Amino acid sequence: MQHNKLQAWLKTFLVGSLVASLPLTAIADEAAQKGYAIAKERKVRDTGWISSEQSMQMILRNAQGDESVREMRSKNLEVTGDGDKGLTVFDKPRDVKGTAFLSFSHINEADDQWLYLPALKRVKRISSRNKSGPFMGSEFAYEDLSSFELEKYKFTYLRDEACPTDTSVNCFVIESIPTDKFSGYSKTHVWIDTAEYRMHKVDYYDRKKSLLKTLTAEDFKQYQNKFWRAHTMTVVNHQTGKSTVLKTSDIKFNVGLTDSDFNKNSLKRIR
Repeated sequence: MQHNKLQAWLKTFLVGSLVASLPLTAIADEAAQKGYAIAKERKVRDTGWISSEQSMQMILRNAQGDESVREMRSKNLEVTGDGDKGLTVFDKPRDVKGTAFLSFSHINEADDQWLYLPALKRVKRISSRNKSGPFMGSEFAYEDLSSFELEKYKFTYLRDEACPTDTSVNCFVIESIPTDKFSGYSKTHVWIDTAEYRMHKVDYYDRKKSLLKTLTAEDFKQYQNKFWRAHTMTVVNHQTGKSTVLKTSDIKFNVGLTDSDFNKNSLKRIR
């Protein structure tokens, strides 16, 4: 008799728990689907640029506000069915002149990245374990320089609110959790405007889930009546007080680049 009462109680408890959890599960699934749909639309709207090149100025500031400025140029190639390729070459100042960074992003596997250091006259491969490290002393990590690929994250829609850098525009806020165990981030919160799907702000959280740094994107300009580019991107490290400003100019699209312009073996000869 006692055994039958226990079975009845367990049955009631389990059914009740299942019914109670169904709405939460449905809400979580809906948030994940909406987050993915927003991220996918962002990706779709920035597809078809084929190739590009631009000039850049990188301003490094320490916690005391002291600055150092670097000038560089970069080129990018859109790859069908895989991540994009990128090459960045430093021109100034003299101590970094000739430094070159080559990146092959991938959709379903670890990215390939190499850094040529002219002072050492050797090409250094950036391993997956080290891609969370700082890029040339800046607040950008090597993994920040890879192309955005949907397969590398799990998404969740969080809310709508005014965009932080332009409150006249409304933004989606989504959470992205990297699927790569070697990522330096536990999650990011990304603000994407609801009209053009431009990324306005990113909060990066470290592996201990503390806010590490914030990226803001400003000075947007549209090219070829489709592709938006931010001409000023600022990263502030909340844990060190350091910051990096990346200013982009002279952006050109469809400039006739091919795979041969992105060759690891030619890094030493790039001028």
